[in-house]
Amino acid sequence: MTAATEMTAPNHPPVKSGKVGVLLVNLGTPNGTDKVSMRRYLKEFLMDRRVIEWSPFFWYPILFGIVLNTRPAKVGKAYETIWNKDLNESYLRTYTRNQAETMAKSFADLPNVHVDWAMRYGQPSIRSKMEELQKDGCEKILVFPLYPQYAAATTATVNDEAFKALLKMRWQPALRTVAPYHDDPVYIEALANSITSHLATLDWEPEVVLTSFHGIPQSYFDKGDPYYCQCQKTARLVREKLGWSKEKLQVTFQSRFGPEEWLQPYTDKTVEQLGKEGVKRIAVINPGFVSDCLETLEEIAEQAAESFHHAGGEKFTHIPCLNDSEGGMRVLEHVVRRELMGWV
Repeated sequence: MTAATEMTAPNHPPVKSGKVGVLLVNLGTPNGTDKVSMRRYLKEFLMDRRVIEWSPFFWYPILFGIVLNTRPAKVGKAYETIWNKDLNESYLRTYTRNQAETMAKSFADLPNVHVDWAMRYGQPSIRSKMEELQKDGCEKILVFPLYPQYAAATTATVNDEAFKALLKMRWQPALRTVAPYHDDPVYIEALANSITSHLATLDWEPEVVLTSFHGIPQSYFDKGDPYYCQCQKTARLVREKLGWSKEKLQVTFQSRFGPEEWLQPYTDKTVEQLGKEGVKRIAVINPGFVSDCLETLEEIAEQAAESFHHAGGEKFTHIPCLNDSEGGMRVLEHVVRRELMGWV
């Protein structure tokens, strides 16, 4: 790729060009655990038509009349239990920023590649970061939704927002989006290694390991969303890598919301059932989450552990997400370098 250049015109400052941007995008995070911050974040999230596909005529009275008046305080308390108090931010923000900064250092051999990060909901926004990259001379931008498995409610809404940002730009950069990497061998190996490495630190062996993925409504799957199939394939490949049985490594889905039926089996119900059936030792990993967040640190490491012990279980461990670990960064860098082929 040619070196970055600056173009000039009469009465105008130099215009930077010749760079390639990489934008890592995760779901989002509130700026604080207070009610106002939580309400602002939940409003943006739950008004997304990709997330809640109900008609606004039906959904908005529920959202503004009930949900946004009751859930902010409840969710805020949950965030408080897993808040990164040293930096006064959520761990999702901490890890996403660390991932971008670490990747930028690893791309020292590609000086014209500029790595940054954004959130689909909350700050920094996708639009603001794409505008910054364009002004910095990025004529091409690779948008990387940080979801190994594709879902319309996650990957697609990131892509939607990225393309919407182009509508406001006179000089549009070329845009690429990263495809799901649910079956990439580097990703599968990293997951398998994270499981074996974590279990090696214990003085006990789990009888069952649950791969708990974030759920989606069953109706979304029925409409053609490939998410369920990709989750199953990820788990199968990890199982094969470890040489385990289906009984040893099981698939469940968590975080359901509202009255609809969601993908099953449900993680919380499965954890309780295992305890009641006499299983004493389990581990849970979240392969669909690139970074630990509320759904892993509070819903699994805290709530699921408590439910398992209450149901008769004795030993519970949560296997951390890949986060900004060496193995996790190897996956992200591998995917980005592959997707940049032809651009750098």
